[in-house]
Amino acid sequence: MKKNLALIIFNFLILSGCSLFQSDDNDDENNRNLAIAAYYLSQQSSTGCTYSVTSTSTTTSTGKFTVVDTAQSTCYNSTSGATTTCSAGGTGSQDGYYSGANATTNTKTPSYTKSSDSTTVTDNNTGITWTQSPDTNGDGSINVSDKMTQLAAYNYCASLTKGGFSDWRLPSVKELYSLMNFGQGRDPSSCSNCTSSTLSGKTFLNDSVFAVGFGDTSASERLIDGQYATTSVYGGKIFDKDWGVFGVNFVDGRIKGYECSATKTYFVLCARGNTDYGLNNFTDNGNGTITDSATGLMWQKADSAVAKSFDEGLTYCENLSLGGQTDWRLPNIKELNSIVDYSRAPDYATNSGPAINSIFTVSTITNEENISDYPWYWSSTTHIACSTSSNDCSTGDSGSAGAYQTFGRALGYYTNAVQDVHGAGAQRSNNKTIALANSTAGASSTSAGNGTFYYWGPQGDVLRGANYVRCVRN
Repeated sequence: MKKNLALIIFNFLILSGCSLFQSDDNDDENNRNLAIAAYYLSQQSSTGCTYSVTSTSTTTSTGKFTVVDTAQSTCYNSTSGATTTCSAGGTGSQDGYYSGANATTNTKTPSYTKSSDSTTVTDNNTGITWTQSPDTNGDGSINVSDKMTQLAAYNYCASLTKGGFSDWRLPSVKELYSLMNFGQGRDPSSCSNCTSSTLSGKTFLNDSVFAVGFGDTSASERLIDGQYATTSVYGGKIFDKDWGVFGVNFVDGRIKGYECSATKTYFVLCARGNTDYGLNNFTDNGNGTITDSATGLMWQKADSAVAKSFDEGLTYCENLSLGGQTDWRLPNIKELNSIVDYSRAPDYATNSGPAINSIFTVSTITNEENISDYPWYWSSTTHIACSTSSNDCSTGDSGSAGAYQTFGRALGYYTNAVQDVHGAGAQRSNNKTIALANSTAGASSTSAGNGTFYYWGPQGDVLRGANYVRCVRN
C-alpha cells in the first residue's frame, strides 16, 4: 500500500509540474502541490524526513548568493587561545583581519530589517525574509513543545501564512547558515552552569533581532540542543545506516547531520524570497582557478594536497601565487560552506563523491577507519568557546579551536566503531594543532586500522589537528 501511494504521489508531482528532487524557483501553485504531497507522505512515514535529496546545486544566475560575513573581528593565538593582533601576510591573517577596514568586497556585514509587527525579519544582504521566532505554537514561550520533525517542519512552513504572505518554505542548510554569527557566538558545550540567560548576546544567531531556541533542560534536553530543521537531506547514511538530514545549531555553532527519526525534533524558522540563494555558478578558468559568479568568489581548483595546522593553512594561502594572482587567503567558514554540494556524499549511490562540485579537484585520503575518503578543510574562522575558567560563560573566551568544513565523511568513534556520525557537509571544530587536538579535555584514543586517533563528545567526533586547505580570493 505504501509503495502504491508513493507512486501515486510521484505521478501527481510529475503531472503538476513540480518536483521533490530539485531546487527550482517555486510559484504559489508549486508550493501548494509540494505541501499536499508532503502531507500524504507524512501519513505513511514514521521516519520524520522528506527523503528529498536536492539534486540541483548550480544556477545560471549571477550575484544572488551573497555570502554574509561571519562578523568575527578578533584574532586568536592558536596555542593559548588568547586574543592576538590581526595582521596581514601570516598567522594573523585570520577571519578577524578580513573584517572592518580590511573587509572583502564580496562579503557583507550582517544587516536586518524587522517588520512593523516584529513577526518577520528581512536579511538586507540575501533578500531572504525569515520568521522572527521559532515559537511555532504561539504560546509566547520557546521550548520543546515548539519543535517538530523535519517533515512536520516542511509541512508547517509550506502551509504558513504570515506577514501577508503564503509562499513560505523550510530553508536549505545554506540559506539557514547565512544567519550564522561567529562574532557574537560562544560555544557553551563545556560550560557547566550556562543558561539561556547567561548566553544572552552569545548565541550564533543575532538575538537582538531573532528569538533563539535553546534545548529545554526541563524536558531532559541539553542546553545546546538548539538544532533547526532544513530541507537538506543527506545522500549518505548517518551512523552508516540511517537516513539523515542536516540541522543548523545556533547555540553551539555547528552544522550536523541527524537521523531521520520520528522522535528527532527541531526548532523551525521559515523563509521566503530569493530561491536562487545557495546555488553556485562555477566557471573553470583553465589556469588552476574556479570562479563562482553567484558569490563573486574565485577559488583554488586543487587543494593543498597535504594536511596542515591552522597556522600553516593561513600562511599557505597568504603566500600562494596562482592564476596570475597573489591576493589569496584562507576562506572564512561561511565562504567555505558556500561551495559545499549537499547533493553529493561519499556513500550516496546516486551521486557519489566528496560534497563539492566535480569541477574541483579533491585529494583522497585513507581515514581512521582505513578506507578511502575525502578531507576536512580549515577555514580562517575561530570557533570561539566559553572559557573553561568560567562555568557560566560570564568571563573570558577561548579561541584555540578552528571551524572546519567536512567534504568527506564527518567521522566519529561511536558504539566502538568508526562511523559517519554527522555527514559529509557538516561544519564542526577542534583545536588548531595536532598536539592540542590530541590533548582535548575528555578526549580518548583508539585505533581502527589506520593508527591511533583521538575522539571526543557524545558522538565521539574524531579529532584532527591538521586539515586540508583550499584558498579563495575576490
